[in-house]
Order: sequence, then C-alpha cells, then structure tokens
Amino acid sequence: MIKKEACLDKTELLDYDADNIKKLVASREWMKLDEYERIGAIYTFVRDEIAYGYSSDDRLMASRILTDGYGHCNTKSILLMALLRAADIPCKLHGGTVQKKLFEGIMPDIIYGKMPESILHSWVEVAYKDKWISLEGVILDDRYLKNLKGKFKNHTLLFCGYGVAVEDFGKIKVDWNGEDTFIQQELVNHDFGEFSTPDSFYKKHAQKFSGMFKIMYEKMGRGMLNSNIKKIRELKYADEIKKEE
Repeated sequence: MIKKEACLDKTELLDYDADNIKKLVASREWMKLDEYERIGAIYTFVRDEIAYGYSSDDRLMASRILTDGYGHCNTKSILLMALLRAADIPCKLHGGTVQKKLFEGIMPDIIYGKMPESILHSWVEVAYKDKWISLEGVILDDRYLKNLKGKFKNHTLLFCGYGVAVEDFGKIKVDWNGEDTFIQQELVNHDFGEFSTPDSFYKKHAQKFSGMFKIMYEKMGRGMLNSNIKKIRELKYADEIKKEE
C-alpha cells in the first residue's frame, strides 16, 4: 500500500523545483484554485498544451518534457505528476503494457510489423476526496482527438488504433470531472501495479526493444510516427467542431 504522504516527493524525474515548472505554476496561478479546479487546470494543460507525440525516451525529467512541448503516455505522466505535486496534489503512477495494435494507423507498416507485441505503458492516479482517480485520458490532446473523431465520424463502439483504445468511440470521456478518464485502457494487457514515483517504476521495468528494432525506431520509426500524428492534428475537423460549439 502506497502512503499518500509519499506521493508528494520530488525526485530526479519529478524535478518540480526546476525554474520552468515553478514559473509555469506561478503564471497560471494554480495555487489560487480550489483542489477540484486545480487538478482540472493542470490535467487540461498537460492534455491539450503538451501535444501528443513520442518522446526520445520514456525516462525524461519533467522539466525537459515541458520544454519539448509534447509527450506520450509515459512522458506526459511524468510531467502531470510533477505539476500536480508542485501544486500540493498527491499522485502516483500505475504501470503496465499495451498491445501494439494501439499504433495501427500511425506507425508505418514496415516498422509496425517488427514491433514487440507489448509496449510499456503508464498513467497517473490522483488523490481526490479520499479516492484514487485514474487520469489516463491526458495522453491525446484535444485537437488530435477531435480530428480523429472527424476522420472516423461514422465509427461507434470499440475503436483500437491511432493511439486510441476505447470501448465506445462515440462516447469518449476525457474531460476532468472528478472521475476516471481513459483513452487507451482497452488494449492494456499487463498490469505492473502502482508506484509512488516514475523513478521506482523505471528501476523495475523498461521497454524491451530488440537491437534491430531499437535502431529502426530511433532512426526512422519515431520521426515517422510523430509525422503521422502531426498530419492528423493538422486536419480541419477540429475547426469545424469548434465553430459548432
């Protein structure tokens, strides 16, 4: 059992005393908000202002992820945890793996075919009203998700691919409302449990890429993956939805 008191610690990866993180927390005035609004504001910032994209490593410091301005499940989780703890909100990490089917549609076929079947995955659980609430829905930014929903506007129910794995594509709920948010859970195929810090998680678990695939991914795969994600983000469906709203 992880004690809540241990879920506010600063670590090497959760470097929330870094200048850029302290400046961000101060400029957004998050500490002036009540607990519910504070969690929601931080969650929405990481979800929408840190674009969905694949970082150079899972084990990046929060300050680096903030500077990069993009991230995936593992790096967005690190940044979200650092910002929550900087704002005095206890949180912990939940680790596991997802099936590679998550990458269908955005990973080029030549790379996809050589991927391992399971990919390292993590999400944040935040303490709110004596409960631990999962915030996996932070991974995909709003514009990317709206464009994806526009691209597949006639698709309902189970949807797996393009970074999404949900039971009902027509009823995705990723806005903060004091309850769990999920966007990739339908493809989670192994549960490593809870960790007080990402540092402790990565001491026990690492992405298992073969030598050849690791080279292919680093030299070509990640760039092509991010390029395909960018192409979806640049579609116009999100603009149309915004006008309707």
